Amino acid sequence: MEKKKITIGITGLNNIDSPGPGIPVIRGIKESDAFDVRIVGLAYENLEPGIYMKDLVDKAYLVPYPSSGADEYLNRIFEIHAKENLDLIIPNFDAELYTFIKNSKKINEKGIATFLPTIEQFEERHKAKLPDFANKYNVNVPKSFTVLTTKDILNVEALIGYPFFVKGKFYEAYKVHNREQALFYFAKLEAKWGLPVVIQEMVSGTEVNVVALGDGEGNTVAAVPMRKTYITDKGKAWGGITIKDEKMLEITREIIAKTKWRGGMELEMIKTKDEKYYLIEINPRIPAWVYLAVGAGQNIPEALVKLALGFDVKPFDEYKVGKMFIRYSYDLIGDVSQFAQINIYGEL
Repeated sequence: MEKKKITIGITGLNNIDSPGPGIPVIRGIKESDAFDVRIVGLAYENLEPGIYMKDLVDKAYLVPYPSSGADEYLNRIFEIHAKENLDLIIPNFDAELYTFIKNSKKINEKGIATFLPTIEQFEERHKAKLPDFANKYNVNVPKSFTVLTTKDILNVEALIGYPFFVKGKFYEAYKVHNREQALFYFAKLEAKWGLPVVIQEMVSGTEVNVVALGDGEGNTVAAVPMRKTYITDKGKAWGGITIKDEKMLEITREIIAKTKWRGGMELEMIKTKDEKYYLIEINPRIPAWVYLAVGAGQNIPEALVKLALGFDVKPFDEYKVGKMFIRYSYDLIGDVSQFAQINIYGEL
């Protein structure tokens, strides 16, 4: 069977200590039996490692941050599209999804496919709205509080006591043990990601995650659970192992069925000693550890591409338990001329 030639724009090329999902997404797509893929990397910084990974990224362009405004951002995307004839774009950062979702019609009219959650799906699973989400869809969550001022922190500490987690609007979470730490990380996260900052009760147990894919009709196309085996100081999984956990999968399928989730997602949970599951976060896109799912037999990036392009996709019904991933550092050697080119011309 001849592979279909397609060109895909992909963000999230910052494969560093807090890695973006772009590189593992590309790895999954490159292994596809259905597509002959040309990858166009969309980078926000000139030192994102993916720019220089020639075996994975065929062409790279610098794009402005979405915070620069939707018009400027989309104009750059369409400028790249005019050169590359993109069939599909897969955005991989929470902070850019709003722009893509709100402008999906305009993007699709240019002939670029996307496969993203609706704005309603995206908004209701925000960290600040997690208690409402829990009530609506009948799931357990830790006590969570939206914090707008330092005075709010004093009110929260009286209700739940220390330790607890201070979480940024989009990314980053810090476990704090006293008021000084809470105030410090509140200021740091407010400056970096804006308000609100979220305080979440600490629930003791094992950190477990599920990477999943919904078809937008309520069906779970793919779902692979894993347990973190190594966690960085930023709370990122640096190692993990696929596990057999039907209860986690049941929770995932129910959430996708009730929300009719469209696209990739990650459910972050705590499993307590008494076998209760607490949902602590829903990330509205494919996570950076997705290549573990590929290794376990569910190529979620490829399946997302197929759904976006209108292919029939049969749900995966199994995965390999006991598959493990470990991240590692690797020195990528390039030339200063490459750095100059991406800086001067905005493409490489």
